[in-house]
Amino acid sequence: MKHRRFLHGAKFWVWVLLLGTYSAGAVGVLLVDAWEERYRSLSRVKLTTVQSDPDLRRAGAGQIAAIYRAQSGTPFSTLPSGSSLQIIWPDGSTETVMVLDPAAALGAEPVEGSQLSAAEVAGR
Repeated sequence: MKHRRFLHGAKFWVWVLLLGTYSAGAVGVLLVDAWEERYRSLSRVKLTTVQSDPDLRRAGAGQIAAIYRAQSGTPFSTLPSGSSLQIIWPDGSTETVMVLDPAAALGAEPVEGSQLSAAEVAGR
């Protein structure tokens, strides 16, 4: 009898551990492809690459984050401060940005050293 109770308790904690691990892993970095229809026509996105001026990249990332928030089911809790996005710019180059202020036009900051040109991405 005690053996069954122990197994039942062990199964419960294994499932709790699996769910917790999955939830923690799912919070990682959001991957956004700027070539998608909803992003590629944005004024600050269509000509942006990792070689562009940092302010242009911040503005493009801000526009992408705003559209992503607006089209989510919970726009006020989606992409809060501290969230990370990995953006694939229209030319194929990638970089990771961190959302600093969801309300600001330049509210995203590129993460230093995360920029990869389209040639580097293709070579991987």
